[in-house]
Amino acid sequence: MNIDANRIVFDRPSSVWEEALPVGNGRLGAMVYGTVPTEVLQLNDDSVWYGGPRDRINPSALENIPRIRQLINEGKINEAQDLCALALSGIPESQRHYEMLANLYLHMDNSGEFTDYCRDLDLSTAVVTTSYNQDGITYRREVFASNPKGAIFVRLSASANKSISLHTSIGRGPVTWDLSPYNAQVYRHPNYTDFADTCKNISNNVTVLTGRAGGENSISFACGIKVHVKDGELQSIGNSLVVKNATEVIVAITSATSFYEETALTAVIAEKLASIDLSDYDAIKSEHIKDYQKFYNRVVLNLPDSETDVVRLFNFGRYLMIAGSRKGTQPLNLQGIWNKDLSPMWGSKYTININAQMNYWPAEVCNLSECHEPLFDLIERMRPNGREVAQRMYGCKGFMAHHNTDIWGDCAPQDVCLSSTYWVMGAAWLCLHLWDHYEYTGDIDFLKKKFDTMLEAAEFILDYLTQDGEYLVTNPTLSPENEYILPNGNKGVICKGATMDNQIIRTLFEACIKASEILDRQDGLILKIKATLPNIAPTCVGKNGTIKEWNEDYEEVDPGHRHISHLFGLYPGHEITPDTPELFSAASKTISTRLANGGAHTGWSRAWIINMYARLLDGDEAYKHIRLLMEKSLLPNLFDNHPPFQIDGNFGVVSGIAEMLVQGNADDYKLLPALPKKWHSGSVKGLRIRGNKTVDIAWENGKVTDYKMY
Repeated sequence: MNIDANRIVFDRPSSVWEEALPVGNGRLGAMVYGTVPTEVLQLNDDSVWYGGPRDRINPSALENIPRIRQLINEGKINEAQDLCALALSGIPESQRHYEMLANLYLHMDNSGEFTDYCRDLDLSTAVVTTSYNQDGITYRREVFASNPKGAIFVRLSASANKSISLHTSIGRGPVTWDLSPYNAQVYRHPNYTDFADTCKNISNNVTVLTGRAGGENSISFACGIKVHVKDGELQSIGNSLVVKNATEVIVAITSATSFYEETALTAVIAEKLASIDLSDYDAIKSEHIKDYQKFYNRVVLNLPDSETDVVRLFNFGRYLMIAGSRKGTQPLNLQGIWNKDLSPMWGSKYTININAQMNYWPAEVCNLSECHEPLFDLIERMRPNGREVAQRMYGCKGFMAHHNTDIWGDCAPQDVCLSSTYWVMGAAWLCLHLWDHYEYTGDIDFLKKKFDTMLEAAEFILDYLTQDGEYLVTNPTLSPENEYILPNGNKGVICKGATMDNQIIRTLFEACIKASEILDRQDGLILKIKATLPNIAPTCVGKNGTIKEWNEDYEEVDPGHRHISHLFGLYPGHEITPDTPELFSAASKTISTRLANGGAHTGWSRAWIINMYARLLDGDEAYKHIRLLMEKSLLPNLFDNHPPFQIDGNFGVVSGIAEMLVQGNADDYKLLPALPKKWHSGSVKGLRIRGNKTVDIAWENGKVTDYKMY
C-alpha cells in the first residue's frame, strides 16, 4: 500500500465514527463520514458544555486539613484517605462536561451500488474529498472548515449536469442508524431531535437548530445551515431544504452559543450565514487554504520512504493542532472538537495532571505558538476560581487547581477518586506553559502580562508547604494516578511530598526567579521563593534503582502503571539529564520496569514514553514505541485510542518526534540527539528551539550534512 505523507485515504465509506475524517476551524469541528446514500457530518462547537458555572467548594475542607495532615504524619493513611473523600471532594463531585453540537445529514435521492469510491483528508490543504461512480456519473464532495469565514463548507458536484437531488436534516444525538455502504435509505431514529429545542427553516435556504445544554443558566446553542444551488430547484419543506436536479450544491454550516454571543442566537446564525456569499465558493476555499497553510507549511519533515507513515502521523498531529486550537477559541480538551457524545467518557474535560498539557507539547517546538493561546486564556479564567479554592479549602493565598477543570475554569476537586482527586498541582503545571511560550518566543510583553499569574501559582505553593524533617512538602497530595502498598498490606494513595510535586515546584520557582530577573521585578514574594527553593526535596533513586515516586520508598500496586509522574523531571521538565548521570540511569530503569510490567497500554502513555526516550537520547527505543503506538493505539482514522478515543496521544507523538530531531536552546542545542537507525537520511525545516530560534537540518547516514539556525 502506497502511503502519502499528506493524505489519509479510505476506499470505503465510514461505517463507524472512528473511520470518519476530522475537519475544524478552531471553534467548529466536524467528522465527515462520506457515506453514499446519506452524507453525515457530526458537528461540535468548542463552547457547548452542559450546565453552567457552580460553587462546588466543600465547606468542611478548611477545618479538616490539619487533621488530614496529622493522620498522614502519623502514618494513618487509610484514615486520612477516608477523611479526604468526605471533606475535600467537591460538592457536587463532578465538574461540567462537554457535549456534541448536532449532526447534519444530506440525504441523496439516488441510491444503489457504486464503484471507484475514494475518501481522503488532504493534510496539506485541510480538505476532505469523497468521490464515487454511480450509474455512470462521478459524484464528488469537498468538506473543509474555514477559520476566516467561521464556518464549515460542503460542495457536492457531479460529472453530469443536473444530476444532484437531495434533502437536508439536522438532528442532535448519537448516529444510531445503519450507515452500511450499500444501504439505500437512512432512517431517522425516533429520538432524532429529543436533544434539541427547535429545528426549523427560517428562510427558503436556511435551517437553524437550537437547544440548551442543561437547565437554567446553562449554555444555549444554535447550529445553522445555508444551501446554495447551481441550476435545479431549492425548496423549503418542513425543516428540510430540498434540492432537485442541481449541477452543484454548496452548504455552509455555522454555530452560535451564549458563551460567546450575547444576542438572540438564531439572529446571530442568520447574520453569519447572510455574510457568506456561497456563489463565490472558489474564493472561500482559496482563502481557507491560504490561512491554513501559513501554519502548516512552517514545518516540513522528510524521512526515508519506509517511514512515510511516521511522517503522516507527525503531519496529522500538526493538522489537528491547527484545526482544533486557534486564537479566540477554547483549548483542546480530551477529544478536542471531535466528540460524538452528549455525555462523553471522562466528560471530555480538561484533565490537567498530564492530558491537557500533552495536547500542547508540540505547539512551540512545531512553530505553532499562536495555537497555544487558548490554553493561556483558560488559565486566566481559572485564576479567580483558583483563588477561592486556595483560600476556602486550604487557607492559602495564590491560586490553585486540582486535576481537572472545565470551560468555566472550575478549580474545585473533580470526582471522588483517591488516586487522582486530591492533587493540588494543576495550576502550577499549567503555568509552566506560560514560561515555555516565553522561552521559545522571547516575547517580553507576553512575560510581563503573565508573570503575575506564574507568581500567584507559586504563592499558593509557598503557603501550602509544610515542614517534614529537613524539607518542605506538599501535604496532602498524591502521585497521579498511582497507588502504593502500605506496610500493613493495604493500598495507599494520599501522601506527603510526591516526587512529581517537588519537580514541578522547582521548575516553577526557577522560572519565576528567571522571569523576575528578566523583568527586573524583585519583591518580597520573589525573595521568599528564593529562600524556599533549597528546601524542596531533591529527586532521589529508590531501593530498586528506579526514581523514587513518593516521599517514602513504597512498592507500587501496579508496576506497569500508565502514569509515570515521577519522571516529570525528565520530560517535560529538564532536571534529569546526562549531567545528572545517577538520575539519568535511574530514569531509564524506571521506564523499562514500567514496560516490563505491561506499561504504555494507553496511547497517551506510550506517547509520553517516546518523549522520555528522546530525552534519554535513545532514538531506537523512541522509534520502537512510535511503531508500537501506531500498531496498538491508533484508530482507523489515525485518532489516538486511550481507549476510547482521546486526542492527547496524537500530540504527544508529534512532540516526541520533534524531540528526537532537536533539543535545547539557542546557546546549548543538540541536533539529531535521538536519531533512530531507520531514519538514516532525511531533513526537517522549521522546528523551533528555546531562545526564539528556528532550525533546519539535513542529514545523510545518520550525520548532519547541513543545518541553518535563524
